[in-house]
Amino acid sequence: MRFYLGLATTFHDPALALVGPDGTVLFAEATERFLQYKRAPNCEPDIPARVIALVQEYVPAGSEIVVASSWGAQFTDFLRGQAGAGAFDLMALAAHSTALNRSFVPEQAERVFIADLHGAQERVGHGTLLALNQGARATGTPRATIAGQRRYPHHLCHAAYGLWGSPFDAATALVVDGMGETGAAAIYRLQDGRITELRRHRGRGSLGFLYGLITDLAGFDQVKGEEWKIMGLAPYGRPDPELAALLARLCTIEGGRLRFAEAATIQAVAAEIRARRPADALETGWADLARCGQDLFATLMDVLVAEAATLAPADNLVIAGGCGLNSSYNGRVLDRSGFTRLHVPSAPADDGNAVGAAWLAYAEDHPDWAGPLPGQRPLTPYLGARVSTTAMERLAEQEPRARRVGHDAATRAAAEILAAGGLVGWVQGRAEFGPRALGNRSILADPRPEGAKDALNAKVKYREAFRPFAPSILAEAGPDWFEAYADSPYMERTLVWREHVRARVPAVVHQDGTGRLQSVTPERNPAYAALIRAFADITGVPILLNTSFNVMGKPILDSAEDAILMFYTTGLDALVVEDWLVVK
Repeated sequence: MRFYLGLATTFHDPALALVGPDGTVLFAEATERFLQYKRAPNCEPDIPARVIALVQEYVPAGSEIVVASSWGAQFTDFLRGQAGAGAFDLMALAAHSTALNRSFVPEQAERVFIADLHGAQERVGHGTLLALNQGARATGTPRATIAGQRRYPHHLCHAAYGLWGSPFDAATALVVDGMGETGAAAIYRLQDGRITELRRHRGRGSLGFLYGLITDLAGFDQVKGEEWKIMGLAPYGRPDPELAALLARLCTIEGGRLRFAEAATIQAVAAEIRARRPADALETGWADLARCGQDLFATLMDVLVAEAATLAPADNLVIAGGCGLNSSYNGRVLDRSGFTRLHVPSAPADDGNAVGAAWLAYAEDHPDWAGPLPGQRPLTPYLGARVSTTAMERLAEQEPRARRVGHDAATRAAAEILAAGGLVGWVQGRAEFGPRALGNRSILADPRPEGAKDALNAKVKYREAFRPFAPSILAEAGPDWFEAYADSPYMERTLVWREHVRARVPAVVHQDGTGRLQSVTPERNPAYAALIRAFADITGVPILLNTSFNVMGKPILDSAEDAILMFYTTGLDALVVEDWLVVK
């Protein structure tokens, strides 16, 4: 039997995915979860301890494993040549300027990123080999053998994951991120199960890095992945014509194409913006710049979407790449384009490339394969690890309030605690693949109290007050609560609340009247849907405030031990782990 191990091998957000002999995704998870290290920079995606557990659970003895990774062979050879010429030696890197370049990042930093990218490609599969060797120590024979190594272009991996994982038989994909082999954007078409590249942008100009520069100038840190703070802060800002004019110099639109500025212009604009920055921006953020930056991003994305529609007219649009995490834009794109349906996968950034690489390797060996079966599409986000409840059993030996009560009783108790204003940590089933908690690794609250958001920030999340919390809503109730409602299973878009319902759930209504919703159905997530319905039976509101089960600066939890630690060190009122319940 042959299995396919996909590895996302950028210098940030590494991940792995395991695809079975029939093309089914058996497992997918970002490395940061297992390591509990935010974004896991420069870490191997195939940590041996993780691979050993995966092989034992999913791979029968005597199987083969194909290792597939997310940067193309030609590009990898180019990087190898650069390394051989000494370009990535420490003093060679140190000799580069720290001034901003055409990519909107400091030249020296970009060169270090590329050196790190080279290192990641050279280590592809090493963790897997170590895992197979360690697993063989008891028996003398590896459980599985490596049958080959394959590399696939970065943006093609994004497109494969986004298109084959979508609900569409035919669609156009727009991939936009910080960098690829030749540029930072590409356009693909899915038709009859086949993916075709239509255009690959070239050059160092990057909409992803432009948004990152705005993130830095507004007082945040793109290296930490804080671009989402711009989306949260933007509705609090006012349009500033002078700031908007400065930002517009960074990228112009000529003949329906983006033309990015030269390095000297970028440096001058950044310097002028820094000179205008309020004194408190580094602590509270700069709302007006966030507003102008988000507006510019939307304008430039419109150009790329229009280009995609011209090259591949279709009803269905898929957006992938790191810029696919911009839920504010995603919620408006259909109104601003000729597309009628949108799919953004649960992990559109580089972690999702693990699935894309594995599927591309599978498709290479199975030429007639046209993507997952209809019953497996769209791809579920619940592809990560389960938690062991052994820690809950140990806790019960010391804590009489920790009890195994069964799923129904735990659901009823959690709904009652939430309706009474309590905060509940909720851990069920398999972890979500991607950066957002979708009801399996969540902290939940009642969305009705005006101060629920502030209380959650103060007691648990310890994050900026301007950042919104997401509403999880029963999909059947969506049209009653949102204008132009669209199914949103992955919190991938923001929609506008109906005016007359906003006062009922103020904790999840953002400053601009929107909410980054999650549509919940019993088919997609039976346990979470049952909890929301139980809450609705008590309150009449089929919505819960949902945020990820972590504290600021840490990844979403990986184990029951993580959950217990956060329960006792934050202001959570109750913790549910599978059918276990503990209350304070």
